[in-house]
Amino acid sequence: MTSLGEDLLPSTRRALLHRIAVAQRDGRAPSLVAAVGRHGRTVWSGARTCVDGHAPDAGTQYRIGSITKTFTAVLVLRLRDEGLIDLDDPLEKHLPGTGVGGVTIHQLLCHSAGLGAETPAPWWERTPGSLRPEIADVLGDRPQMHPAGRRHHYSNPGYTLLGSLVEAVRGVSWEEALRREVLEPLGMHRTTSAPVAPHAGGWAVHPWADVMLSEPVEDLGIMAPAGQLWSTAEDLLRFAAFLTEGDDRVLSASSVREMRTPAVPVEAGGSGYGLGLQLVGGEGRVLFGHSGSLPGFVAGLWVCEEEDVAAVALANVTSGLPAATVAAELLGIVVEAEPRIPEPWRPLPEVDDELLALTGIWHWGPSTFTLSLTGDRGLQLTPLGGKGRGAAFTYRSDGTWTGQNDYYAGETLRVVRKEDGSVDHLDLGSFVFTREPYEAGAAVPGGVDAEGWRGLGG
Repeated sequence: MTSLGEDLLPSTRRALLHRIAVAQRDGRAPSLVAAVGRHGRTVWSGARTCVDGHAPDAGTQYRIGSITKTFTAVLVLRLRDEGLIDLDDPLEKHLPGTGVGGVTIHQLLCHSAGLGAETPAPWWERTPGSLRPEIADVLGDRPQMHPAGRRHHYSNPGYTLLGSLVEAVRGVSWEEALRREVLEPLGMHRTTSAPVAPHAGGWAVHPWADVMLSEPVEDLGIMAPAGQLWSTAEDLLRFAAFLTEGDDRVLSASSVREMRTPAVPVEAGGSGYGLGLQLVGGEGRVLFGHSGSLPGFVAGLWVCEEEDVAAVALANVTSGLPAATVAAELLGIVVEAEPRIPEPWRPLPEVDDELLALTGIWHWGPSTFTLSLTGDRGLQLTPLGGKGRGAAFTYRSDGTWTGQNDYYAGETLRVVRKEDGSVDHLDLGSFVFTREPYEAGAAVPGGVDAEGWRGLGG
């Protein structure tokens, strides 16, 4: 069964269907649902099932496991944006008595607080949350495995603490805050803490025989912010569109951009992590999103901002089907078969002669750069020949610019003028850029040799 969006070519739709058919067969999943979104709407969805005539669709609920963490991170960022917390605050400031209160909210969001990956036994995902009624039951006797801030170490208990933080600051349950502040504004009416029909049942498949075992469905209690949610492919594509563009009713575009910015170094060979979002690269693309699993279910959600494509894969099997990989491959099929058509080039709406005069060739010492004018009075610094540090800069009301990426992120670019008002040089975080390499007469730190440039015999 498949629902075909009219925006994709028949060959692309067939390739997508083929990929999920192979995934369901090879992964031996009772069922698999997938969907692809583009420009904020669903352009394809498909499903495969082992039950004839009973295929799920993009509105069928599956458990999404750790994709729940991204929702929890959104709630925390909302508290920050309202001025109720600061990400550098120690947890103790808002949630005292945990025993790990010195770790910061930012460290918890990006899994650098050094907390353990799991709770003490028994296995929390397959047992009722009533066995762990308090935070101390989640953290155990040795909650911190590593010094805070030193490394990325994925932690389910860490997101339990963040959910408890939300409850402490908001004065309502994590579930109520999520429903009221995120799910309802985004129209995600099929995303819930408990399953609501139609929904899939969770199964384990025997490793050496084609037989199945039903998995338990547990309420995770205070661990819910780490992995409780049920959702649908359609709802997750709505969430993907929000994570790309933002929504001022929930989080601004700048805040969701912060979520998908790398926040902590990772181990060699690992994927990056922002604030509640995983970041992966490959095939010339950077994807953000999250994977998820709970006994009986696997899930994957990925977004490519540059191509404006998102993909979801959901299956009701404990292991064997790499849902996150399948979602990434579905996204890749669309991007490679039908790359995004760029917007037409258009001139800027108006000319600013003063800014226009800044464009062109500049030199940092003997290194050559170009400075280009972009929209909204922005500037783009590009090393000539591709060797050197470049960056985009946004304009500030005080007449300076702020770096947006890479080495110069957050650094200030300013124009330094002579007494007569003409431009002497550009100052970028103390680096001096002049029109000529080590230009005589310009305020180059250390001065310029009065004898000037010379040859071998000079």
